[in-house]
Amino acid sequence: MSSHGAGPAPSGAPAAGNTEYRVAHLIEHLAAGHPGELGVRVEVRGEAVKLTGTVASAQCREEILRMVREELAGVPVHSDILVAENSAPGHAEELA
Repeated sequence: MSSHGAGPAPSGAPAAGNTEYRVAHLIEHLAAGHPGELGVRVEVRGEAVKLTGTVASAQCREEILRMVREELAGVPVHSDILVAENSAPGHAEELA
């Protein structure tokens, strides 16, 4: 599990006390984005936010983490977002 803190909130950014509101806004942005982002769950856990799910590519995961850093600046974020294995198998599957 990696941690992606974004540092203190910039001036004009919502205070950390509005975490639920900020998470709801983030979820709206994720739902409006790429289809692979719909499988990402965002949960408030105390003072932190946890991301879980599987996405289609590393690029998709990085885009999600960029959005999270922007939306949740100053909130500790723990990411468990996995990238789906999209490579072809190295051998043919044998069926019985």
